[in-house]
Amino acid sequence: MVQKYESPVRIYKYPFELVVAAYERRFPTCPQMPIVLDCEIIEDNLYDNGARRDTERRCTIAVEAPYLIKKIIGVDVVFFIQKNFLDMRTRTLSIEATNESFATRVEIFEKCRYYAHPENPDWTCFDQTATLDIKNFFGIEHSMEKMGMKQYTQTTLKGKEIIEYFVNELKQEGVTHVERWVDDGTSEDHISKSTSSGTAAGASEKPPLLRDNSILDADYIAKYLGQLTPLQESKLVQFRKRFEETAEHPEPDYQTLLRFLRARDFSIDKSTVMLQESLQWRKEHRIDDILGEYKTPAVVEKYFPGGWHHHDKDGRPLYILRLGTMDVKGLLKSVGEDELLKLTLHICEEGLKLMKEATKLFDKPIWNWCLLVDLDGLSMRHLWRPGVKALLRIIETVEKNYPETMGRVLIVRAPRVFPVLWTIVSAFIDENTRSKFLFFGGPDCMHMEDGIEQYVHTDKIPSFLGGSCNTLIHEGGLVPKHLYKSESIEESNGAIQAHDNHGLYKSVDLKPGQLFELAIRNNDPKSVLTWDFEVLKNDTLFGVYHTTKELERNANDNFSSVFDAAGFTEGVNYSKIEQGVRCRPKEGVQGSHEMANTGTYVLQWMCPPSSDGPAQLMYFHETLSSANYKGSMTSLQSGFSSNSLQSR
Repeated sequence: MVQKYESPVRIYKYPFELVVAAYERRFPTCPQMPIVLDCEIIEDNLYDNGARRDTERRCTIAVEAPYLIKKIIGVDVVFFIQKNFLDMRTRTLSIEATNESFATRVEIFEKCRYYAHPENPDWTCFDQTATLDIKNFFGIEHSMEKMGMKQYTQTTLKGKEIIEYFVNELKQEGVTHVERWVDDGTSEDHISKSTSSGTAAGASEKPPLLRDNSILDADYIAKYLGQLTPLQESKLVQFRKRFEETAEHPEPDYQTLLRFLRARDFSIDKSTVMLQESLQWRKEHRIDDILGEYKTPAVVEKYFPGGWHHHDKDGRPLYILRLGTMDVKGLLKSVGEDELLKLTLHICEEGLKLMKEATKLFDKPIWNWCLLVDLDGLSMRHLWRPGVKALLRIIETVEKNYPETMGRVLIVRAPRVFPVLWTIVSAFIDENTRSKFLFFGGPDCMHMEDGIEQYVHTDKIPSFLGGSCNTLIHEGGLVPKHLYKSESIEESNGAIQAHDNHGLYKSVDLKPGQLFELAIRNNDPKSVLTWDFEVLKNDTLFGVYHTTKELERNANDNFSSVFDAAGFTEGVNYSKIEQGVRCRPKEGVQGSHEMANTGTYVLQWMCPPSSDGPAQLMYFHETLSSANYKGSMTSLQSGFSSNSLQSR
């Protein structure tokens, strides 16, 4: 397999001619590269009155390999051919190197360039590429590939240091400036000693090229991306070229490219697939416009307990979510799952913007943000299945499209019920992201030696966590039921249709004496049937039944029907598996049943014949497969909810 290395652009803040003079001092040997034992000039020619020079060298390189490998290959040194092509008119030096030893077994090709900076003529750029293709090497091809690329990237780190070393050596000798080549009819070198003008120091006063999509140079990496290994830099350069070659999507900036590379362990192929899918998703959902177009719903503005709050100690933007006091059910029923997802995406886009601002503010790379989740008040109501389902969809979307944006997650005041929720949710979170979760419990979690003061400045800890910092992040609270959105149900010839609400709930109206039944066919023993419904108008009777008979059903493997009488299919024996309950208006019921047997399970609602008017309800159900469901049944206990936040 061909191994490839491609460096980002290195920038020397010296003119091209001075860099070339320093480069020539590397030969025939230099102390910084002890593996180069000798470089013999084979051919050296001047052309165009000295404007061009072609030089060919045969270099002797010491084999840096374990003793056993040296014994296998039978040599201590190898030979390379290096060809230099210097053009003083265009101010470029191209270098090509290929292996002479083992040429039939191994192909090594390196290409380097020194050239004048395109925007600052007093600076010099350097880039390099290399390929290693081991076709047949004594049966140790894979080991040699790994060792070869590792040693190569180590030597590339020394390249810039070597040029700097010889530039300083020239300065110590009084050479600080080399005249540019001019076609004056001579081939004489024009080298001058120290002068009062035209020094390299003046070049440093010109602004560096550090735009988002600029030449990727060492200064840019240090300021905007952080520390990268040479191989990581190489992968980033190659990854960028993948997207330069296609006009299908706008070119992502280097921060985005790096995040997707990290998410796929720097595999260019896997990262390309992930980023292409994300760019297509952004285009289809107009994500690039969300910061300018998104309008926060009034319900979210008033009842969503989350917001941005300063920075953590590492400079990351800090987002605080008071999940324990959030009415998940109320928000879902009032704005819907899609709107909560859109809210989350807006937060993520804000995070990207704030990270760039923090990078400038703190003058260091900030490429992720910190999330602090306060779980005070978390209870069984938060294990409400539709809420968990919506949360998992949000997590999946964020994981796919905003990888490596979460630097740290601080979980504070976690109650006993939290491990149940964490068991359900954590399975859907990337392993690398899970490792960033830190848990703090109890009333002293703020100020203990190992509390959140390690990560958040004391004067930035919000007052509701015992700190001194005021914040506009409110408690959330219970969403009033009159804000729930329930589509009206129209009757036609006595038939009643169940209408979809927000992709989660369906609504149904029942006349006095009418039944509504939802049948679920089960072929998976030990799977779990869960349900949640809200009575909006008049009393409703609810029960759960089972039969071994296979009833006629629709494509979704269930059916719903409305009856004016008993409702059960004639000739079919039913058994009651849940005690019937009477549900009153503004009450909700959450429940579950482990479906130990195959057959059909029936959820049944009835408006009592004595009711003075029709009943109305919103319902949701889901089946958890036996393979995917983990945990105690207590996490899915049936229960009532009313208007009190504690009992919801």
